[in-house]
Amino acid sequence: MSVELNHTIIWAKDRWASARFLADILGLTAEPEWGPFVPVRTSNGVTLDFADSRDFRPQHYAFLVSEPEFDAALSRIKGSGIKFHAHFDGSGPGEINHLYGGRGFYFGDPNGHLLEIITRPYGAIPEG
Repeated sequence: MSVELNHTIIWAKDRWASARFLADILGLTAEPEWGPFVPVRTSNGVTLDFADSRDFRPQHYAFLVSEPEFDAALSRIKGSGIKFHAHFDGSGPGEINHLYGGRGFYFGDPNGHLLEIITRPYGAIPEG
């Protein structure tokens, strides 16, 4: 059996601004509109389909990246003056974490979604 995530909808106040924000941080591209969506395609083929809405709950999205991609994303975050922190609860402002032998950090997007960039997948036992 082969089950893979193909796409997910990310609700946003402004789909284009939100898609470009994430694409810029991750070094990706906001693709042309596809119906009511602005897709951002990850390297494993999953599309994050940004759609406009005024009524949504902020969600959490985590991105697994290589070490060089992590460095580039962190540099873009710092260069843009975007606040970031080491832990999901907002602790460790301006710091990164080293969970599971990797590196990671959290930051907010313009819609209040909590975004996370990590270099190692999380293990079965929580580390904190």
